[in-house]
Order: sequence, then structure tokens, then C-alpha cells
Amino acid sequence: MRRFPILLAGVLVLLGAGGAATVTPGEAVANLGRAIKVAGTLRAKFEQLHYSMSVSAPLREKGEFFLAKPDRMRWAYKDPQDKVFLYKDGVLEMYIPEDKQLTRSRIPREALETDIFGIFLGVMSFEEAYVIEESPFPTDAVGVKQVKLTPRTEGDYSYILLEIDERTWLLRRAIFFEWSGNKQEFLFSQVRTGVRLPPGTFELKVPPDCEIIDDGGTVR
Repeated sequence: MRRFPILLAGVLVLLGAGGAATVTPGEAVANLGRAIKVAGTLRAKFEQLHYSMSVSAPLREKGEFFLAKPDRMRWAYKDPQDKVFLYKDGVLEMYIPEDKQLTRSRIPREALETDIFGIFLGVMSFEEAYVIEESPFPTDAVGVKQVKLTPRTEGDYSYILLEIDERTWLLRRAIFFEWSGNKQEFLFSQVRTGVRLPPGTFELKVPPDCEIIDDGGTVR
């Protein structure tokens, strides 16, 4: 009889733990937005997979990603081809050393709302940009929240799946589904926030013989 209160207390604790409110999809993406915003700086490894309806095996690319809030990003691809995407002050630069070519375009933040750039830039709130739903999909990860984002305005993608780390609330995986049936997947690892980034991270140095195409016109 003496053990009954102790056992009952234990059962109540277990029931309380099991019945604890889970994070909703809306709360999860809000947490993601806040985590990116307060990070200040972020550095991670990434793998990008391009799935095409016409090709059985996806194209895989790997590299390193750098972010400095509020609006600087660098995607440095290393495999299978060296190339850099640099976004700074509303200008997107794409540099391919093999082609000796740098393309520079001015792109408003609003134009990046529903792609991977927009997620990291926090162009607008998730609630404003998407219909947010819970959407479990196959994964090997543990301790993650999976959500589906459907853009409220028509764009390049019909919907997006996100996998968010419930410990850090940072992005682990993002899959963008195109209307054509193709899709792009991003996998992030070794994610570190609040880090000191190397000098010159958001600068591009190109050789003298590099062709620079600015807003569709060759300037050198």
C-alpha cells in the first residue's frame, strides 16, 4: 500500500510526458525563422541533388554555405565543378572558374521569396508566404520536425518540404518540387552558428581575363 502513491506519481509523470503538447508546423517554421535570424552568422556543409523526370539518377553537387545576416550569402560549390553563388546587397553573382565567366544581376529580395535563398534571408514570414502543414516523409534523421510549405502565390515550385532539427531549430533538409515534376534537394550538415567567417567571404576575386556579364550586358 505504501508503494501505491509512488507508483501512481510515476504513472502520472509518464502520462504527462506523453501527453505534452507537440510543436505545430507553424511553430516549427517560426522557430526556424528565429533561429536563423539570431544566428548572426552561419557556416555549413551542403549537398544539392537535382532530380529530373528525364534522368534516373540525380545530379549531386557538394560545397560549403556561408551566411551573414541580414542579407549576405555565399554558396561555394566544390564537387563536381567549382562555382560560386554570392548574394550581397541585392546583387547575385555567379562565378564559374572553368568558363572564366562572372554573371552579375540585381535581384530584389522579394524575388527570392519561395526558394532556398528566401528561407535563409527571411524575406517575409513563413505564414505570409506559405500555407503550412505537417507532412512526414521518409528520413533517417531523428529529432526532426517535418513540414510542408505551399506557396500562396504561384512561382517556380508547387510545394516545399522542410526537415527542421528540433534541438537547434535549424534547417537539416529542404526539397523543392517544381511544377514540371523535377525537384531539388538540399542536405545540410556540420551547421555552426555565431562563427567568425574568413576575411573576404563575401567578396569575389576573379582573374583579369574573366568575362563579366552585368545585367545581360558584357562590361569586360
